[in-house]
Amino acid sequence: MDDVCDKCGNDRWPKPSLAVDAVVTRLHDDQIEALLIRRGNEPWKGAWAFPGGFVELDENPTDAVLRELMEETGIKGYNPQIITVKGNPDRDPRKHIVSIFYHVDVDSNSMPKAGDDAAHAEWISVNTVMKEGMAGDHWDVLENL
Repeated sequence: MDDVCDKCGNDRWPKPSLAVDAVVTRLHDDQIEALLIRRGNEPWKGAWAFPGGFVELDENPTDAVLRELMEETGIKGYNPQIITVKGNPDRDPRKHIVSIFYHVDVDSNSMPKAGDDAAHAEWISVNTVMKEGMAGDHWDVLENL
């Protein structure tokens, strides 16, 4: 078959990687807060970002977003609903990564605890984040909530 690589057995068509991001918000003391992490790794190490990561082989993206939310914040989510999909080939300096952003419901009294590759996790005022900025195109998603 001409469309299969002789070395690895995969098809020859290059593919982007698939990622998911959990967009979680709450109203607290009359302010809208987002559940965010500070990235522990490059790219954008130290920047605010939505909890997220790569979809694993044979994993449904809705399961992946709930898994990543739990791994990075220790908070259980439910009812993921697609907000948007970002797929510009230049959106990530590592490679072409397509990300599905989901709104995820959580118990708004949950206290985040950073885990996995998140250096820090917390509920933070959207106004504060707007001043400090976010990793990559996460800013666009926050701005359009």
